[in-house]
Amino acid sequence: MTNISDNMDRRQVSRVLISVSDKTKIIDLAKKLNNLGIEIVSTGGTSQVISDEGINVVSVDNVTNFPEMMGGRVKTLHPLIFGGILARDEDSKEVEEHNIGIFDMVICNLYPFREAISKNLDLASIIEQIDIGGPSLLRAAAKNHSRVAVVTDADDYDWIADEIKLGGLNLLQRQDLALKAFRHTAEYDSTIQSELGSRFGEEGLPSSLHVTGLGSPPLRYGENPHQSAIFYSDLLSATPSVSNAEQIQGKQLSYNNILDFDAALAMVTEFEEPTIVVVKHNNPCGAASADNLVEAYDSAINTDPMSSFGGIIALNREVDGDLSKKIVSSFKEGVIAPSFNSEAREILSQKENLRVLETGPLDNYERSFSLRSIDQGWLMQESDEATIDISDCKVVTERHPTQEELDGLQFGWRIVKHVKSNAIVFTRQKCTVGIGAGQMSRIDSVKIATFKSIPNAQGTVMSSDAFFPFRDGIDEAAKAGVTAVIQPGGSLRDQEVIDAANENGIAMVFTGMRHFKH
Repeated sequence: MTNISDNMDRRQVSRVLISVSDKTKIIDLAKKLNNLGIEIVSTGGTSQVISDEGINVVSVDNVTNFPEMMGGRVKTLHPLIFGGILARDEDSKEVEEHNIGIFDMVICNLYPFREAISKNLDLASIIEQIDIGGPSLLRAAAKNHSRVAVVTDADDYDWIADEIKLGGLNLLQRQDLALKAFRHTAEYDSTIQSELGSRFGEEGLPSSLHVTGLGSPPLRYGENPHQSAIFYSDLLSATPSVSNAEQIQGKQLSYNNILDFDAALAMVTEFEEPTIVVVKHNNPCGAASADNLVEAYDSAINTDPMSSFGGIIALNREVDGDLSKKIVSSFKEGVIAPSFNSEAREILSQKENLRVLETGPLDNYERSFSLRSIDQGWLMQESDEATIDISDCKVVTERHPTQEELDGLQFGWRIVKHVKSNAIVFTRQKCTVGIGAGQMSRIDSVKIATFKSIPNAQGTVMSSDAFFPFRDGIDEAAKAGVTAVIQPGGSLRDQEVIDAANENGIAMVFTGMRHFKH
């Protein structure tokens, strides 16, 4: 039994305009259209390809009686073309008066602007790849979808040909295709403005927001299993990232997985020496640098063995077999690294659900703008890439830090900016010992870091993402055994805090820079 809605406003296809840059599958489609007795009108290069296959095709210039010109930049921009696309049923008088041939379908895709970017062409060559006629054709056909079907994707050719055999596409199908076309041109325009903004040296945050991304298959779920989610990757990015990483094995990624992989990768790229970071719920629960990754792994995991269970691990070196044996010895959600050797891959494959992502070399890793949504709006800011040289910091206490303390403070300062505020990190040389995160008061974060550090807090140094508003945080750290502190300074009670440090024999340095991470 035929569904009435399936036949709703089917429109027969008698005449088609084809103008495609990407000619994938176009010959097969053209053959099917030709066999159905449908007139095909096409532009220069496309027309030649179709004609060479012995398929009947009418060149656009034979319709317009005007040659393609200016290197093909002007060919479809003509009333006999756009009138044939934009004409509605009620325009029949004008159509007849001006001898306009009606188009029932437009098949078009655009100059490969994104591919041109990837080839690092010069500005003139890039600009030459900005399509003018193509977007106009697509927008005209999509606007008039009540009558015209618009096709942008070669993957749709087969089912569209089948529908034409049945009598044409129905209204719902034409609506879906129109929406797809508008998204296609929106993506195209967004890519152009982004690339030209970079080429023209635009600085700072853009005055208006235009974001385009390629949607992945649906994620396993969102923050919770009852929430659906999808991941959109930046079409222009070629730098190492979660977006561009190859998933070698493991379960489908979830919303939370991607957030944690991204946070872990951002942290581990802060360091040049062999480094491992363990992330749980978007906060580090352990981080360490060492002479080799195996040593760094042990130190990072020992920061908080309980929290590292089920965490995400990020590494800034190739993973080998020895390290892989340690990774699979306890439950982890995922691992991300520049590469994995053959032995590592074999060992990791024993844990078939373990998500393994390979980024490629991290040499050109760079962070993008931070973009967050709120109800009915978005917030954008520059990424927090600010760094300090510990030697430039101001010692504000009577005692100066030792070199060992300075090493620990420098390491902790790189980690603390990735911890949710209020953030406190206890470190010993180049290893975290305890981390306090996400508390509404700073002293509570100090207490959590102290608790996480037991019994190893003695002789640690403390990093704080923002100033101490009261001396209580310093007094609490002193009880735990902290010997040095790094913090931005800037509180009205700085002197009270400094006095507390002096009374407890703690060395303290001010950075003059805070690292809030809401």
